[in-house]
Amino acid sequence: MIIIGVDPGLTCTGWGIIAKAGSRISHIANGQIRTDITLPMADRLLELDRGLSAVVDIYHPDFSAVEEIFVNVNPQSTLKLGQARGVALVSLARAGLSVAEYPSKVIKKALVGTGGAAKTQVQAMLKVLLPAVKLAGSDAADALAVAITHAHHLGSHR
Repeated sequence: MIIIGVDPGLTCTGWGIIAKAGSRISHIANGQIRTDITLPMADRLLELDRGLSAVVDIYHPDFSAVEEIFVNVNPQSTLKLGQARGVALVSLARAGLSVAEYPSKVIKKALVGTGGAAKTQVQAMLKVLLPAVKLAGSDAADALAVAITHAHHLGSHR
């Protein structure tokens, strides 16, 4: 089975694709969708939708997962993140995928064993779980972590 994980953001949305066969996971691809900050909001959201739809069209995932929103100190940042996250949810649902959602603490716990893990710890564990992976950036790393979390949860429900 193929799983896509998404770490939504307005400026940069990370995506990661893994394969799960039994208890084994392997890396397929990862990347980032960047939007042009000079464009109006609607155009930036459209860029995200088109980019994510293209990834889904290329890799044909069976399952999808998105990181849940967290509240920033800045309400404008939270609103922009929510809009990008909404685009991710719609893009994946339009492709016929069910969408699982995980808070960052659950993702960190699934990879590192503690919900309070630092980003560096998550990235270090990614290199252990997916040794040959070349990360497209920190947002792509976070997206792979989301996909791996979903793979673990699928394993516990099957």
